[in-house]
Amino acid sequence: MTTNSKARTDQSEPSFEGVYGTYCITLQDQHEVQLYRICLLICGLSFSAGLGQWILIGPQLAPLWLLPLAVSLGLALRWIHIYLRPLHQALQLFWVAGCIGWLVLAIQAGPSGIFNALESQRLWILAIGPLFAALAGIGFKEFFCFRRPEAIGLTFLLPIALLGHLSGLINGSAAISLMTIASALLVLLALRKFGMEAAADVGDKSVFAYLEDLRKAKST
Repeated sequence: MTTNSKARTDQSEPSFEGVYGTYCITLQDQHEVQLYRICLLICGLSFSAGLGQWILIGPQLAPLWLLPLAVSLGLALRWIHIYLRPLHQALQLFWVAGCIGWLVLAIQAGPSGIFNALESQRLWILAIGPLFAALAGIGFKEFFCFRRPEAIGLTFLLPIALLGHLSGLINGSAAISLMTIASALLVLLALRKFGMEAAADVGDKSVFAYLEDLRKAKST
């Protein structure tokens, strides 16, 4: 490899000094960050489109937006960088549980009757809630790392809307309004991330390596 090609590699894969040593943001890391951001944006747009269709047109076809929402959220959880593996796995389990809950609800009520079932039988919120818990978890991660106000808004508004409606403290219209605000905040959060360096989303990889070494040491 020539000197010029080495320089280009160093520029495309920058190195940083972390807490536990030097680490490199590889091209694969950068690719994963881009995929994460794209999936987060698709998730936010699908969430907003579904709620917008429900409000402006009616609930009949609004559940169709659940498919791109769920798929993009699952892929975002695939490519997100989180230090703590148990937390990452917990968010993925919430996603799986929420998808199963939506599927069971769709089978029981029919695709066109999903939202009517949620309104008349609020306990269904416990079945579909984990999907939004996973989404709120991403919001918490983003706020913890970057202190973005839209992230903490997303984190709080989703459980307030769902648990408030489940308990009867918030009516359906108020819950929809809160979730609409949350969906807009998610779109804003995703859009603002495209102007950030990939290294910001990856974080300190030396911490990842250190925690992974600890995990392996405990398992041996």
